[in-house]
Amino acid sequence: MNKPLERIFNGLVKENPTFVLMLGMCPTLAVTTSAINGLGMGISTMVVLIMSNLMISALRKIIPDGVRMPAYIVVVASFVTIVEMLMHAYVTPLYDSLGVYIPLIVVNCIILGRAEAYASKNPVIPSIFDGVGMGLGFTVALTILGMIRELFGAGTLFGMQIMPEAFTPVSILVLAPGAFLVMAVLTALQNKFKAPSATNIKGDDIACGGNCAGCTGRACGANHMAIAEQKAKEALELQEKLKAERAAKAAAKAEADAAKKEGKTE
Repeated sequence: MNKPLERIFNGLVKENPTFVLMLGMCPTLAVTTSAINGLGMGISTMVVLIMSNLMISALRKIIPDGVRMPAYIVVVASFVTIVEMLMHAYVTPLYDSLGVYIPLIVVNCIILGRAEAYASKNPVIPSIFDGVGMGLGFTVALTILGMIRELFGAGTLFGMQIMPEAFTPVSILVLAPGAFLVMAVLTALQNKFKAPSATNIKGDDIACGGNCAGCTGRACGANHMAIAEQKAKEALELQEKLKAERAAKAAAKAEADAAKKEGKTE
């Protein structure tokens, strides 16, 4: 699945870093006190993700396997430094608001996970669109969380007053516990409406796809149990199929032998 639109759809919906893979929870919960913070963090992460995917994919045949992780970190850290300096120069209020979470993009598991799982194994163009898709998915998720927390926690949206004066803000939503509450509610809604989720299993469909070899942290214990049950079911079905085939062959052979005997008797 390397087509550009497929990679973007994959990052936005099927493997959304926040709502499906549950990756990068530290900045997700910490900086989404407002919509502008979530949007700013998402865009800065997306830029780093796109550029690091591009560079790592271009160098994938040069970087030795033994030092690939240190090499990835150096590449990511270089782009994070560039983004941090640009934000400090041109969007200082946002830079001050995000604080230490900008340099922490270096160790964001979304970026390192995509570098290891996708960019290091695929050509440059698909890797760029993979970065775009994952970055957009992360940005949308952070912006949604920030909008909900800001709207109901402060009565504003992107700094503009939205709620009437009679509205009493739920101030806990802009505090640390509010991030967990909003995330829990959104995850519960995902499960309720059977949306793609790290913990949502629909019939025999496994949220992580059952690809343990390429797992980047999205499979939980429930998924692994479901995978084991599905494999056991498939093995039982295969066994029954083989038995049926053997019985059919035996019956066909018996009929053929009976036909031969009848022919000899005549």
